[in-house]
Amino acid sequence: MKVLIVDDEEMIRNVLKEYVEFEGNQAFEATDGMEAVRMCRDNDYDVILMDVMMPRLDGFSAVKEIRKTKDIPVIMLSARGEEYDKLFGFEMGVDDYVTKPFSPKEVMARINAVTKRRSAAESANPDVVTFEGLTVDMAGRNVYVDGEKAELTPKEYEILFYFIKNKGIALTREKLLYDVWGFDFYGDDRTVDTHIKMLRANLKQYRKFIVTLRGLGYKFEV
Repeated sequence: MKVLIVDDEEMIRNVLKEYVEFEGNQAFEATDGMEAVRMCRDNDYDVILMDVMMPRLDGFSAVKEIRKTKDIPVIMLSARGEEYDKLFGFEMGVDDYVTKPFSPKEVMARINAVTKRRSAAESANPDVVTFEGLTVDMAGRNVYVDGEKAELTPKEYEILFYFIKNKGIALTREKLLYDVWGFDFYGDDRTVDTHIKMLRANLKQYRKFIVTLRGLGYKFEV
């Protein structure tokens, strides 16, 4: 596994690199967001550890640029633990968020969890499914609304695929958090609602397939 570590603090990069390589992975380093964007344009990585507060280009802006060309899982690293910052990151499509100071072992556990979830989502159903004018290519991670490609964040893809896999089943917000974000995610119901709101907007008229179950959660119903 190739891990890109992006942080302006050399000590943090060195500690994370040591643990990443100790588990048999390859570690690559970038000292700021701009360097990370350039490296992602020229190379492919399995996961990115991205600091938020950095000179020249902050982590959120770097993720936004990287997402234009690459769909790489991202775990944000930040000393800012405010809920707003976390929700902002998840709205951008980051896969996880770790607040400093953190345990390197915890970061490695989150790397393994994120890559495992991503791999499971991609291999869960390789078929192309169509619901009226909504076409979903599971293997290619492409969604088309009336023939036009919809630009979804990685997390929106995972939510939609999960809905389709569990079509017709009532899903609580807690179950969505557990199965899509992972048991170790520190979030609440608003995280689910925020992502589903964005997903519905991208599906346009086919948002009707995602039905709200008052007081419970959601159901993908065709």
